[in-house]
Amino acid sequence: MANQDWFDKDFYKILGVAKDVSEAELKKVYRKLARQFHPDSNPGDAKAEARFKEISEAYSVLSDPEQRREYDQVRAMGGGARFTGGAGGGFGGGFPGGAGGTGFEDVFSNLFGGGRGGNPFGGGGFGPQPGSDLSMSTTLNFIDGVNGTSIKVNIGGKDVSVNIPAGVSDGQKIRLRGKGQASPNGGPAGDLIINCAVKPHPVFTRDGENIRVVVPITYAEAVLGATILVPTLGGEPVKLKVAPGTPNGRVLRVKGRGVATAKHTGDLLATVEIAVPSHVSDKAKKALEEFDGMLPEEDPRAEILLKAGLL
Repeated sequence: MANQDWFDKDFYKILGVAKDVSEAELKKVYRKLARQFHPDSNPGDAKAEARFKEISEAYSVLSDPEQRREYDQVRAMGGGARFTGGAGGGFGGGFPGGAGGTGFEDVFSNLFGGGRGGNPFGGGGFGPQPGSDLSMSTTLNFIDGVNGTSIKVNIGGKDVSVNIPAGVSDGQKIRLRGKGQASPNGGPAGDLIINCAVKPHPVFTRDGENIRVVVPITYAEAVLGATILVPTLGGEPVKLKVAPGTPNGRVLRVKGRGVATAKHTGDLLATVEIAVPSHVSDKAKKALEEFDGMLPEEDPRAEILLKAGLL
């Protein structure tokens, strides 16, 4: 801007402040006016946009001690000859923020914490703005939640393949950086937020990074011991040894057959459950009675009754 324009415009009047206004008060007034007339707060309002530029112009000069002093001198001279702003005077491109001045983007950054592209209001065309975040929901099979998978999503009418990482649990939200809406003016793309629902499995359940399975065994296997086959998720079954005298509910561990994430791999936890037959023959009943008669006479519930204070 030429200094002749400084004579034509009363920046103090534009901001509604006295000529001896302090820096702190000037900043306070500008902050209030900038919020009121910023284009993002008044979309499509040409008058508000013009007022915002006028306010920014005024503050850019008055907030810089050297430019304010020069401005006051020019106004005191009554205009004089036409001066052109050089280093330390005026602003670049006819808008605040040129050489030697404090641009309104810098002021916003100092006053309001800044933001991407130097615009705390997130828009208005004052620098590249990030694209919008997108949100979607997807339902995964249990094995895909454990192992990870790739899904296709439609972003802006275009099918895009995105990777779901291993170890996603039911109800988890994952954020994929840069997979959201493209920036309108060259900034970074937004993020894609995916709300994941994971279908239950008829055999397996998740326990953090471990996978649990309940494996039935017979009474004889529990008493005498046995080698049993235990299913694994998406792989061949493994052989596990059931020790003689294994109680109901004991957990057998298969290392490394759980959820594999970037940091850790869980285990497969197989809980044995003694299967009680619902129907037995008279011969089997007689044999079981004979077996029971050969066992030591002891009450298996005595200990819990004692701890409960009932004995």
